[in-house]
Amino acid sequence: MPQFQIQDMSCQHCETSISNAIKELDPQASIAIDLSQHLLTVGSNQNTATLEHAIREAGYTPVLLRAE
Repeated sequence: MPQFQIQDMSCQHCETSISNAIKELDPQASIAIDLSQHLLTVGSNQNTATLEHAIREAGYTPVLLRAE
């Protein structure tokens, strides 16, 4: 599962925005967020580049830590 560091994810609103952006692509996606560490792990049938693009479109700057 891809894992992203998102330093500008800092609150519940950020979590919701990012989760909604991913769920628009893949309603079945599993999303795990560690807000204190600014980490996002996604289980999805979408490729990593597509997920990263969706997060950026939501207004955040993801850094890929671990690919599929």
